[in-house]
This record gives sequence, C-alpha cells and structure tokens, in this order.
Amino acid sequence: MRTSNKRIIRAFPVASVVTLSALFSLVGSLAQTPRPAIAPTFYRDVLPILEQHCQICHRAGGIAPMPFETYEETRPWADAIRRATHEKSMPPWFADSNVGQFSNDPSLTPAEIATLAAWAHAKSPAGQIGDAPPARRWAENWSIPKPDLILKMPRPVPLPANGDVEYTYEIVPTNFNGDRWAQMAEVLPELRSNVHHAVVYIRPPDSNWLRHAPVGVPFTASTLTDADDRRGAHWTDSDVLLVYAPGSSPDSWPDSMAKFLPAGSGLVFQMHYTTNGHAASDQSSVGLTFSKRPPEQRVLTLQLTNDHFVIPPGAPNYRVEARGTLPNDALLLSFFPHMHLRGKRFEYNLVHKKPGANGEPEYAIEPLLRVNYHFHWQMSYRLAEPRFLKAGTELQAVAWYDNSKGNPHNPDPGAEVRWGEQTYDEMMVGFFDVAVPLGMDKQHFFVRK
Repeated sequence: MRTSNKRIIRAFPVASVVTLSALFSLVGSLAQTPRPAIAPTFYRDVLPILEQHCQICHRAGGIAPMPFETYEETRPWADAIRRATHEKSMPPWFADSNVGQFSNDPSLTPAEIATLAAWAHAKSPAGQIGDAPPARRWAENWSIPKPDLILKMPRPVPLPANGDVEYTYEIVPTNFNGDRWAQMAEVLPELRSNVHHAVVYIRPPDSNWLRHAPVGVPFTASTLTDADDRRGAHWTDSDVLLVYAPGSSPDSWPDSMAKFLPAGSGLVFQMHYTTNGHAASDQSSVGLTFSKRPPEQRVLTLQLTNDHFVIPPGAPNYRVEARGTLPNDALLLSFFPHMHLRGKRFEYNLVHKKPGANGEPEYAIEPLLRVNYHFHWQMSYRLAEPRFLKAGTELQAVAWYDNSKGNPHNPDPGAEVRWGEQTYDEMMVGFFDVAVPLGMDKQHFFVRK
C-alpha cells in the first residue's frame, strides 16, 4: 500500500441472491427488534419522529424530493420509510458508531425504527389529529431559525449546460459599521443541483487578499489581471465563515462561542459549480444569526490538507495522510471531511508519542472520527463533548480512495488521479473547528509560544 507525501495544517481556497443462512439471520434480527404493543398511529407516534429526525430535509423548501409534514404527504411513503430506516440508510449518517459521540447524530433508536415498521405493517393508520405534537416551525427555506441578516450574491452566475466551470468568486460587502459575532450561519444555494461546494470566507477591511478583484460581480482566477490576485484565488489564509457541500449542516454554536466578523468586512463566496445538461444561473445566499452579547470564545475553522498525491489507476484502497500539530491550546468542536468521487473512507486521529523501551519514541493512535465517505452526503460531525487539546497535540487525517472499476461513481478507473478542482480530480481536506480565546485570530493562533 503506497502512501503519498504528508502535508501539515494549511488553508485552501470539498438484484442480489439471498442465501438461506442470510434469510434466517434476517428473520432472527427482525424477531429481536422491539415492537410496539399496539399499532402506532401517524399523529401520535410517527409525526414526532419525523419532526425530530426527518423534516429538516423532508419539508416544503427542503432538499429532499418529498415532504413528510402531513399525513397525506407521508402515507404513500410508509413502506419506503420502513425499508430505509430498517437498513439505516435514512436518516443519512456515516460515522462509525464505535468511535466518538456526536451531538448532531440524527440516527433513530431501535424503538423508533420499530414504530415506523409497525405503522407501515398496520396499513399506516392516521389516528386522532388531536394527538399530534405542535407543528415544528421552519424559517422559509432555512434550516436555522429565521436569520438576522441574509446576504445574497449581488449578481447571478450564468452556468453553461455542459463542460467544466472554473471556481467562481463573488465578493459581498457586509456594510457592518461595528464588529459582529455570528453564532449561526447557513449557505442557501439557489441551484442545489449545480453547487458542488461553497466556501464563504471573511475578508477584513485591511486584507490584501483579492485586493484588486471586482466587488459584487462574479469572477474567476483566469479573469483577474493582477498576479497576486490570481494566486489568491487558489490559496488563502483568511478566516472561513462556513463550508457547504451537499448534505452538510449549517453552523450553530453555543451561546459562549461565535465567529468574528470585523466592521467593514466583506464575504468572499467561493463557488464550485458543476453542469447537468441544462443552462441556468445561480445566486446563492448566506444567512447569519448574531450573538446578542460578546461570546467567551472565538471559533476558527482549520484544516489538514494533502495536495501532493497520485492515486494509481485501478487502486481500490489508496491511502493519503496529513498531519499537523496545534501551536496553541484549543477546544476541538467538530469535523468536516471533504473528498470527491473516489472518496471511500476518512478518519481523524490524535497521535500520542511516548518514550519507548529502547529509547525510540512509540506512537499510539486515538481515533476521533471514522467515516464511510459518501460524496452526495458530505456531513459535518459535531462532538457531543468538546475535547480540550494542549499546544503541541498532533492531529492526523487519513483518507482512502477507490479508483477501481468497483466504484460505481468512478469517472475513469484507468486514470492517474491528482489534486484538482473538478469532481473527476480529487481532494483531501480535513476541516475541523476549534474554539480559542476571544482575542486570538488565526494568524496569532499559529504563532508558537
């Protein structure tokens, strides 16, 4: 197994045959599944589960193709819901249950899965509408509560029907007269089917990044005339407000934490678009909810990245690694792995070093997160209990890629694959969020004491 070069923390601009034994095993597992004593009804038993676990996507304006907000909407899908929840393909969640606990895990309990199965088997009775819980109120199109401020890209980005689209940028002025602290943030793409990912950066008023780039109009690296600006379109150390990819969650921090937006800042939208045979245009937005008082800690988004790898043709399990040490104390909050179509697995680890018996150092790996990667559900994973990490702690990110014919998403198993912006290229980025003292920005965080 080959391993490519290591890179440290940095920023960058994300019909089968069933055997008898298998059948008996399945029957046995179903027999052990707890079943409700009486037939569940929609309003009393099913709707509360849908509100808590499913409606974030399955609602009017949500990303799912059908809403599950009313009995009439849900009943035709009862058996599909039973199958998907029994197989645990819904709600989507890809973390290894043996590693870590996460506050945003939407997984159903065995009792909830049994309730949905019993409801379907009972021919999906409605029950009494008076048993329904209060309807969950969603802000129009948003997963977070109604934002305090919505900032939309001033100009739509025209997208061709076919071909590659270069990373597209648009700088959005905030016009903040004073400093702001964002406690919640969500990217809302206008064309979800065309947005592969979006990164929204915070550009302070004194920043030289993309200094000569136009404001309020779309641009790409190739349309910039200044050499520094062209380089800046491919790499930056500016603060990340939010990363979006299909299936990702909005940011929502405790009252004691937030992200800092200085007075006079601009937001730089970095948009990676893909084409789908239809010409269109996109004008995405970001919604922000602000802290009512200054928080106690500032949230920074960092990353472990390796952009120097070559995945051989046909390789089914190619490993790429990145490591880095924290220069200062930090509270580890969450993870967001990003790969492309050949992504297979991703993990984050702590690397513990101690003296060995013969004087040579020994290393022990402590897993923090292991994910069976899914390109169409690029999720964030928020620790149930934040982890304090001392300065000098070594973090490791490891990614595995399937460049074989056995990968149904692989665009070309015969290709040698390198880092690149398009989905037929690959990326290896392990985003992670930390909380640091209020007055510490990213530049000072990387000053080692």
